[in-house]
Amino acid sequence: MEQESQMGKQVCLVFAVNGQRFQLSNVDPSMTLLEFLRTQTPFKSVKLGCGEGGCGACTVLVSKYDPLLDQVEDFTASSCLTLVCSINQCSITTSEGLGNSKVGFHPIHKRFSGFHASQCGFCTPGMCMSLFGALVNAEKAARPEPSSGYSKLTVIEAEKAIAGNLCRCTGYRPIADACKSFAADVDMEDLGFNSFWKKGERQEINLSRLPLYNHDQEICTFPAFLKRQVKASMLMDSERCSWYQPSSLEELQSLLKCPDANNGVRMKLVVGNTGMGYYKELEPYDRYIDLRYIPELSTIRRDQNGIETGAAVTISKVIEALREEIKDEFISASKLVFEKIADHMDKVASKFIRNTGSIGGNLVMAQGKHFPSDIATVLLAAGSFVHTITGTMHEKLTLEEFLKRPPLDSKSVLLSVRIPNCESIEEDGKLLFETYRAAPRPLGNALPHLNAAFLAEVSCSKSSSGNVLNSCQLAFGAFGTKHAIRAKKVEEFLTGKLLTTAVLYGATKLLKATVLPEDGTPNPAYRSSLAVGFLFDFLGQLVDSNPNGWLNGNGGLSMFEDAKSKEKHDNLDHVKFPTLLSSSKQVIQLNKDYLPIGEPITKSGSALQASGEAVYVDDIPSPGNCLYGAFIYSTKPFARVKGIKFNSKSLPVGVTSLISFKDIPKGGQNIGSIFVFGPEPLFAEELTQYAGEPIAFVLADTQKHADIAAKLAVVDYDLENLEPPILTVEEALERSSLFEIPPMLYPKQVGDLSKGMAEADHKILSAEIKLGSQYYFYMENQTALALPDEDNCMVVYSSSQCPENAQVAIAKCLGVPEHNVRVLTRRVGGGFGGKAMKAMPVATACALAAHKLQRPVRIYMNRKTDMVIAGGRHPMKITYSVGFKSNGKITALHLDILINAGITLDCSPLMPKAIVGALKKYDWGALSFDIKLCKTNLSSKSAMRGPGDLQGSYIAEAVIEQVASFLPMEADTVRAINFHTYDSLQLFYGVAAGDPLEYTLTSIWDKLATSSSFDQRTEMIQEFNRNNVWKKRGISRMHCVYDVTLRPTPGKVSILSDGSIVVEVGGIEIGQGLWTKVKQMVAFGLSAIKCDGAEDFLDKVRVVQADTLSLIQGGITGGSTTSESSCEAVRLSCEALVERLIPLKERLLMQTDSIRWEKLIQQAYLEAVNLSANSFFIPDSASTNYLNYGAAVTEVEVDLLTGQTTILRSDILYDCGQSLNPAVDLGQIEGAFVQGIGFFMLEEYTTNSDGLVDTEGTWTYKIPTIDTIPKQFNVEILNSGHNPKRVLSSKASGEPPLLLAASVHCATKAAIREARKQLHSWGCLEGSHSTFQLGVPATMPIVKELCGLDIVESYLQCKIGSN
Repeated sequence: MEQESQMGKQVCLVFAVNGQRFQLSNVDPSMTLLEFLRTQTPFKSVKLGCGEGGCGACTVLVSKYDPLLDQVEDFTASSCLTLVCSINQCSITTSEGLGNSKVGFHPIHKRFSGFHASQCGFCTPGMCMSLFGALVNAEKAARPEPSSGYSKLTVIEAEKAIAGNLCRCTGYRPIADACKSFAADVDMEDLGFNSFWKKGERQEINLSRLPLYNHDQEICTFPAFLKRQVKASMLMDSERCSWYQPSSLEELQSLLKCPDANNGVRMKLVVGNTGMGYYKELEPYDRYIDLRYIPELSTIRRDQNGIETGAAVTISKVIEALREEIKDEFISASKLVFEKIADHMDKVASKFIRNTGSIGGNLVMAQGKHFPSDIATVLLAAGSFVHTITGTMHEKLTLEEFLKRPPLDSKSVLLSVRIPNCESIEEDGKLLFETYRAAPRPLGNALPHLNAAFLAEVSCSKSSSGNVLNSCQLAFGAFGTKHAIRAKKVEEFLTGKLLTTAVLYGATKLLKATVLPEDGTPNPAYRSSLAVGFLFDFLGQLVDSNPNGWLNGNGGLSMFEDAKSKEKHDNLDHVKFPTLLSSSKQVIQLNKDYLPIGEPITKSGSALQASGEAVYVDDIPSPGNCLYGAFIYSTKPFARVKGIKFNSKSLPVGVTSLISFKDIPKGGQNIGSIFVFGPEPLFAEELTQYAGEPIAFVLADTQKHADIAAKLAVVDYDLENLEPPILTVEEALERSSLFEIPPMLYPKQVGDLSKGMAEADHKILSAEIKLGSQYYFYMENQTALALPDEDNCMVVYSSSQCPENAQVAIAKCLGVPEHNVRVLTRRVGGGFGGKAMKAMPVATACALAAHKLQRPVRIYMNRKTDMVIAGGRHPMKITYSVGFKSNGKITALHLDILINAGITLDCSPLMPKAIVGALKKYDWGALSFDIKLCKTNLSSKSAMRGPGDLQGSYIAEAVIEQVASFLPMEADTVRAINFHTYDSLQLFYGVAAGDPLEYTLTSIWDKLATSSSFDQRTEMIQEFNRNNVWKKRGISRMHCVYDVTLRPTPGKVSILSDGSIVVEVGGIEIGQGLWTKVKQMVAFGLSAIKCDGAEDFLDKVRVVQADTLSLIQGGITGGSTTSESSCEAVRLSCEALVERLIPLKERLLMQTDSIRWEKLIQQAYLEAVNLSANSFFIPDSASTNYLNYGAAVTEVEVDLLTGQTTILRSDILYDCGQSLNPAVDLGQIEGAFVQGIGFFMLEEYTTNSDGLVDTEGTWTYKIPTIDTIPKQFNVEILNSGHNPKRVLSSKASGEPPLLLAASVHCATKAAIREARKQLHSWGCLEGSHSTFQLGVPATMPIVKELCGLDIVESYLQCKIGSN
C-alpha cells in the first residue's frame, strides 16, 4: 500500500491505564476509550451515562508527554467519545488510579465521602476525575504556594471543575463543598455540613481532621516507561477499518486523494471525535485519519495581525492562547476582544469536551451540518478568516464566506482560523466588543436558544452631544438558521448615525425582520426577541452617554436611567461567569437517645463509590459466551406489525438472534412487568399499542453491535382499517377510553360543595392548569444480566427497586415456578421510581433470551431508548372552580382532573389518592373532585418521586395564587388565612393527622419567616423592583403536607462465628442511605447486650444484596418509608438475638468480670445458639399513615431581556421527627428539592405527533446543574421530639421536600407579575398584569413571553413618546 510505505510500518497501540502498560496490535478504530476500559480492563469506574459527552460520568484524565519541552500535559476527557486509537503513547488515569480500598483512598475520595457528596454514587467517580484534573493543572500555575493541605486551586475553579458533570441525587451543594475544600482561597467556615468538623471545636482542630492533600505526594500521571516509547507515524488495521496518523500535510493529501477515496470508502477526519456526541454514527468508517500530529493544523501563531490557530487545536488551547498575557504586541482593544471571545468559548460544552474538541471541528460542523455553534458566531463578529486546502490549492476566505459555501468535500481540509487584531479607524474612536448567549444553563453544557456577538467603533459626535456609531459588525447564530449570519441591513442602517432612542428603535424593528428562524424551529418569536434584547443591551448604553467613560467602566448609561427607575448595572456582561454558590447553612439537631442512631455518619460505601470500586449491575464481568441485547421499539402508536428487516449491508458482524413474543415458551405468558393492578406485555403482538412499545429484542456479541442493529431495524407497519390512536386526555374523554379506579382507592370528598359556594363572595369558574411529564434521568440506565442455571433455573442481576415483582414477571413469562428464578440486586445507580415497574421488562427480556438460547444475556440500555420507553411522570389536565370570601378565605373548591395513564394501569390507580392527599394541605372549606384515569396510546406512566403528591401540592398553590391575583392580595396572606387548624386537619386527613403535638406546621411556618428574614426581604425586593427596569425579583413562601404509608417489610440479621454481622433487608439501596440507617439500627439493637468491644459494632455490620430466594416479601422500595420500615424489621431481629444471647452472657459473667463480644459469639456457636433471626415488620393501624411537614422560602431574579431565572436563595425547614441519620436526611431534602426545580423550571419531556418521545438525551433534556441550583441554599432539620408511633420517633425525608420546589415557580411568577405591572404602566400590556398562567416547566421562552416578547420596543416607544 502506497500510504503505508509513506507513513511507516504498522505499529502497536501503546498506552498506560493507572500505571499499567497496554499494548494492542489489532483494535477496531471505532472503539471508544470507555468501551475499551469497561470490556478489556478491570477498571469500571468510568460509567456510561449518556454516550454524548453530556453528563461527565465517564470522565478520565489523559496525560501526554512532550519530549521537546520535557513536560506532561494533563487534561480531562470524555471517554465515551474519545477513540482508543487516539490515546497512543498517552497515560489514562481513572478514579481507581487515584486511590482505592487496597492502597488507600485519595483525599478526593475521602472528602467526597466526608462531605456526604455521594448518594447513588454512579456519577461520583466522574466528579472526582473532573476535580482531580482541575487540581493537577492548578498546581502547574505560577501562583503562590498555598498553605499546607490546600492546593493552588481557587474556589471558582473548584466549582467550575464539575460544571459539566450531572448528578440526579445530591442537589450538588455538598459536591461543591467537597471540591471547594481543596481551594487555597476558601473560607472553611463557608463550607457546609460534613463529618470532619465537630461542633464547638477550634477551627484549626477541625481542619486537622480534613484528609490531608499534599501535592508533593500526588500520584504520577505519566509513568516513566511511556516516556521511552519512540514516537512514530502510525497505521493500524482491523478487519473492517484503518487508523492513520499522518505527520505532514503531504501525507494527509496523499491519503485524501488515494484511489480508494473515490470508490465509496468512507473517511473520517478525527481530532477529539466530540462531534459524535451530537451526530450519532450508526456505521463505522473505513478509514480514520488523526489530524493532531500535522504541524500546520496543530500550532498557534501570533503576529502583529492577530492570532492564527491550527484547525486541530483544541478549544481549551485556543482559550488559553486568547487569554495569554499580551506584552506590547497587541493594542488594548484587541486584548478586550480576545478576552471576551475566550470567556464566551468557556461556555461551549463542558471542560472535558473543550479539552479534546477542536476549533476547526466546531466550525466544519457549523458549516457542513448546520451545528448551532457559539464559536462561529463570536468569530464572525470579530471578522475572522479561515484557510482551507483542496489538493495543492490553498484558499483564504472570510469566515462569513466559508459558512455560506457548500460543505467541504472529502478532499478538502480546514487548515487554520485567524482572529485579526482590531483597531480603530477614527482617531478618537473607541472599539467595543460584546458577546451574548441565552441558554438553559448559564455555565454552558447547553445549546443556546440564540447567541450573538457585536463589534463596534464609536466616537463622540463633533456636532452634538452623544455618540456616533462609525462602524459595526453584528453576528447572530443558533436561532434556527443554517449558520451564523451578519445582520448586514442593520449594520448599514446604524453606520454613521448618531445613537438616539429613535435610531435604536429603528434598528430593533429592522433586526426583528432579519433574525427569522426557519419553519419548525421551536419558539421562533422568543429567539427573535432575544436578538433585539441583546442589541439593545449593547447599544442602549451608548445612547446619550460618553463612550470613554463607558469603556473605563464608569459610564453614565443614561439610556437606562430616568427619574423613576435607575437600573443597577452590576452585571452587564452576560457571558462573564456568575459567582456560583455562596455560603449556605445546614442546621441539624442531634439526637443521642439511641446511639449510633441519630449520628450523622457518612453513607455506607461512599468512599468505594468515589473510587469506582462499588459494583453496579453493568460492572459485573461478562461471563464467557455472553450475548448483549437491545430493544427494537415501535415508532407508531397504533399499527399492525407486518415484519422487521435489517439493512444487511451495514449490519454489524456478531448479530445473532431476534427475540419476539413468538419466542415465549409453551406455558409462558407475554408478560414484561406485573403489579397489583395487573400485568403489562413484554412485546407487542400483531398490533402495537403505543409509540415506544418493544416489538423485539435483538442480540449480538457486543452492546455496541446490538444497539446499532436495533437502530438499523426497519419495521414494516400497516395502518389500514385501524382507528386513529388516542394521544390526549381530551380524546380519551371523548371516546370514553377510561380505566376504572377501584372504589377503595378513590379519595373521599370533604364538606358540602354547594353550601361552600353559596357562602362565597367571589368565584373563579373553570380555570385550567396543564401539567406535563418528567423523565427520571437516573444516572445508571436500565440494565440487567441473566444467567441460565441448572434444572431450568435462571439467575438475574437487575438494577431494580422491586426484585420480587421482577421474579414474578420472569417466572410467568418463562412458565416456570418462582423458585426457579433468583433475582439479585446489590445497589441501584438512581431510581426515583423508574427502576420499579420499568426495570422489570428489561430483566424479563434478558431472561427470555437467555432461556431460549441457553447463553448469558445482558443489556445496558442506551439513553435514547431508555427515555423512549421510560413512561415517566403522569401528565394531567385540571379544571377547577373556587369560591372565596373578600378576605381571601376559601369556602369551596371543585376540581375535574384528567390523568393521562398511558396504555396500561401500571400504578396509576394510586394517583387520585396521592393527588388529593397533597391538595388537602389547605382548609378549602368544602373539597370535591371528579378524577378520571385516561387510557391513551402512550407508554404507561409510572411512579416518579412524589407521584401525584407533587402535582396535587402544586395545584393547591396555583389555586391560592389565582385567588390572590383576583382579590388582589399578597399570595402569602391568602396562604396563611387558609392554613389548617388542628381540627380542620383532622377533618381532611383523619387518623393520619396524629396528635395535636405532631402538628408542627404552624411553628415551622413562623420559624421559617424569622430565619429567612422573609418580611424584610419582601420589602427589599419591592425596592429592588422599583429601581430596576430589566431585572425583577420575586419571593414565595410555601409549605407541604405529605401523607406517607408504612408497609410490611422483612429483615434478617445473622451473626457469624468471628462476631461479624451480616444483614439482609427487603429494601433496596438506591442512594437514599438505606444501608447506612440499617447498619446504625443493627449496631443500636445489638448494643443492648452490653459486651466489651460492642462500641465498634458499626464496623462489624455488612448489609448484603437483595436475593429473592433468600429473603422473600421484600416489596417495592418507594414511598419514602422503606428505610424506616427496614430499620424496624432489623431492630426486631436484633431483639430476638439479644433475647437468645443474654442468658448465655449472664452465665458466662458468673465466671468472669467482663466478656468480649467475640468470646460470647464463639461460646454461642459451641452451644448451638441460633444466631440468625428473621423478622417481618407489620405496622399497626395507628402508625401505618402519618403526615410530614416542611416549608420553604425562595427568592429569584428574572432577566427580562432573556427570560432567565436565577434562584438567589432557598431556605428550607423540614420536620424529620428524630432523624435516624441527619446527614442522610439532609442529602435527601436537598436532592429532592433540586429534582423539583427540574420539574418546575427546566425539564421538558416532549413527544412528537405520534406520541413518540422526541427528547433524546442530554442535548435536549436539561436536568439541574451546579449553575441552576439556589446560589444560597439553607436547610434546617427540625427535631420534633419523641413519638412512640414512629420508628424511634423518625419521619420520612425522600419525597416530601420535592413539593417545596414549587416555591421557585411561584417566586418566578411573582417576578413576572412585577415585569407585567411595569409593562402595564407603559401602556403596553393587553389584559391583566396580575392574572396569568405560568406554564410548568417555566422555561426561559415561557418566562420571556409573559414578561413581553416586545418589551424592548415597548420601552423605546415609551421613551420616544416621553421625549
